[in-house]
Amino acid sequence: MPEPPPVLGVTEPSIELGTIEIPRLGLNSSLLEGIALSTLDQAPGHWPGTAMPGMIGNVVVGGHRVSHLKPFRHLEQLLPGDEVIFTTDAGRFVYHVTQTQIVTPDSMWIVDQTNAYTGTLFACNPPGKTTERIVVFLQLAG
Repeated sequence: MPEPPPVLGVTEPSIELGTIEIPRLGLNSSLLEGIALSTLDQAPGHWPGTAMPGMIGNVVVGGHRVSHLKPFRHLEQLLPGDEVIFTTDAGRFVYHVTQTQIVTPDSMWIVDQTNAYTGTLFACNPPGKTTERIVVFLQLAG
């Protein structure tokens, strides 16, 4: 079950889960556990309580678009079929983009768990603003 969003200003411990690669965007980054700003300032973060890469359910990962390393700066460039690759101690898992959607910041349904092998990437939208979220939906390959 997904944990609630962290309180603003909280600092999470830095726990590296593995890596996230998005070839179309030239991204190859660490993947950390947590979605507090203190975590996302370092690398994309996995939403605690959501599925882990390669497991049944929805793997939810957030990242910055304009600050710090800007790993999700160009999420809008992802097209259906593009790869998002997670590598953890459990293995290497290739997901494919299925669609991109713009939602309001209170659209907490994006972290809902599924009975399928899915994933969700999210970031603030438009770049530099927090009025919306860009959400990229994924499906595990194979």
